[in-house]
Amino acid sequence: MLDVRETAAWMARLAKWHRDPMVVQALRSAAAASIAYVIALRLSPEAAPLTAPLTALLVVQVTLYATLKMSFRRVNAVVAGVLVAIAFSQLVGLSWWSLALVIVAALGVGHLVRAEEFVAEVAISAMLVLGVTSHETLAWARVVETLIGAVVGLTFNLVLAPPVWVEQAGESIEGLARRVRQLLLRLGEQAAGHTRYHEAAARLHEARQLDHDIAAVDEDLRQAEDSLRLNPRVREGLLHRVVLRTGLDTLEISTVVLRVLARSLTDLAKVREPDPLFPARSGEALERLLSEVADAVVSFSVLVTTSASENAESAEERLTAELRQAALTRDRLAELLLEDVRRDPRQWQLQGAVLTEVDRILDELDTEHRSRRLLEELDRHTREQRERRPRLTGLRDRIWPHLPKRPRRLRERGRR
Repeated sequence: MLDVRETAAWMARLAKWHRDPMVVQALRSAAAASIAYVIALRLSPEAAPLTAPLTALLVVQVTLYATLKMSFRRVNAVVAGVLVAIAFSQLVGLSWWSLALVIVAALGVGHLVRAEEFVAEVAISAMLVLGVTSHETLAWARVVETLIGAVVGLTFNLVLAPPVWVEQAGESIEGLARRVRQLLLRLGEQAAGHTRYHEAAARLHEARQLDHDIAAVDEDLRQAEDSLRLNPRVREGLLHRVVLRTGLDTLEISTVVLRVLARSLTDLAKVREPDPLFPARSGEALERLLSEVADAVVSFSVLVTTSASENAESAEERLTAELRQAALTRDRLAELLLEDVRRDPRQWQLQGAVLTEVDRILDELDTEHRSRRLLEELDRHTREQRERRPRLTGLRDRIWPHLPKRPRRLRERGRR
């Protein structure tokens, strides 16, 4: 039994490593660099052609889109640096003043060839080549090795397309939604009890910390979006990108409103201490409402991260039911708050602000609101693509006249 458990744990760790972008990037880079080195050994006159694996290492990225985008910039920078070093190797040797001239010239050439963020690599390549190159044959060998590494890196990513990181982005979005849920539950508990000011301030600090979580999820989502672009294994990549991006935008807006809600409760705790924030019935209703909103947030995250149609429909039905129940509880809370204000009008503006902020979160989670936003984003992306590449789009429409139906199919899926 122990062996079975150890094997299962080992398999779970192996599956986790297989899905880790850092592990995948390391294995792919090592494989591409090794292949480039083997090829360069046969084609380059040098005994140790390390420029080829170096270039392949720079070219191979964790996503196909990033590979195609970065490879041209990196190869451009490396080749430019090699050519600068070749020019200087014919005129001067390696010394402190020639090294300074090479760096200045390489940085200038990097800006001229638009190496962008890889301008420094032009100078790095020039220094490396100048340091080991003393003959014209070896200098040109560096260019050949660079081209070998670039071709191997591009071919490696085209033949073995990088994995799609949508699942990891979905897990990050769901993790963010669960953290929002936990904070909503704690806010509900403090609304229904005797909450001191420092305790309410601690919840406000937690709400502010969600900004860091948003940034981390956004980074995972950007990686997932890049993995969907130009990937031959992905169909309807635009729809996946838009669904995930609009879902994260909704959660980000909800966290902003949640921070405002926590601030309102903190201010209310400050002025009412040591009394409870709300009367007993109103506090219980608010706690129940925030609990229902918390469940709806998680259901929303499941909806936007679910790819299968049947599961998406089930998640949407569950979200609709939870929002309907939350709306009923919200109406009941509004009635109780109105009665409380008539008896005691103190701090009515803070109590009303709490209700308003909950309304804003419910509006963001509304399924009809999400559908409208999704359709708007799909139409915007389609329009921008046609405006950016009008000739290519017109040629594609003439050759494949059935392709214009694709946006309508995407819109139909977006309505579900």
